[in-house]
Amino acid sequence: MGKSEEFPELSDTNWLCDFAFAVDIFSHMNELNVKLQGKDQFAHDMYTNVRAFKSKLVLFSRQMSNKSFAHFPTLAVQKEAARNAKKYCKSLDDLHREFCRRFCDFEKIDKSLQLVSCPLSQDPESAPQELQLELIDLQSDSVSKEKFKSLKLNDFYASLNETAFPNLRRTAQKMLVLFGSTYVCEQTFSVMKINKAHHRSNISTSPRPPHGTPIANELRRSGETHDITIILPPAH
Repeated sequence: MGKSEEFPELSDTNWLCDFAFAVDIFSHMNELNVKLQGKDQFAHDMYTNVRAFKSKLVLFSRQMSNKSFAHFPTLAVQKEAARNAKKYCKSLDDLHREFCRRFCDFEKIDKSLQLVSCPLSQDPESAPQELQLELIDLQSDSVSKEKFKSLKLNDFYASLNETAFPNLRRTAQKMLVLFGSTYVCEQTFSVMKINKAHHRSNISTSPRPPHGTPIANELRRSGETHDITIILPPAH
C-alpha cells in the first residue's frame, strides 16, 4: 500500500494548503508563547508582546487579502494558497478578535501599564491629575533618570522618596504586583515532581504534627524505613 492510499490527505491539495497555513500560524504563536515565559517578567512586559502579536495578526490578514504570503513560507509554496487566501483571512480575523476578547481587561489598564513601565517618556498632561506634578518632578530629576536606566523597574520605584512620590509609588505597586503568568508556579511544581520521583526521597509539605499523635508516630516509623519526610511549619 502506497503513502497516497494510506494517507489520502497527502493527495488533497486543499488539505495540504490548510496544513501549511496551520504550520505557519502556529509557528508565530509559538514565538509568542516563548516570549511570555521566563522569570522577572511583569504584566506590562507580557502584554506588550500580546499587543504586538495582535498588530501582527492585522498585518497578516491585510497581506493575505492581497495574496501576499511573506510571513507564511510554508503556505507560500502551495499551489492552492492564492485560491484559499480569503478563508485564511477570516481565520486570522477570528484569531485577532479572540485575542482582543481574552485580553480586554488589560486594555482597560493599558495606559497605567505604559505609565509605570516608561514614566520618563509620559506626557504629564495626559496622566491622572494626582500623578502630573510627580511626573514632572521625576522627569526633571537627573539622578532619577540614571536610576531608571541602571535599576530593575521594581527596584527603581522602591528607591523613590516616599514623601516626594507617594502616588507614583502607589500606582507602580498596583501594576507590578499583577500576576501576569503561572510560569514560575508551574516551574516550581515541576521541580517538586522531579524531587518526588521514585528514586528520590519522599517529600511532604504538610504542617508539622504535634508530638505523640498517631500522625507523628507514623512519620517516625516512615523514617525508620528510610523514607525522608520534610515537614514545613504552619503558616503564620
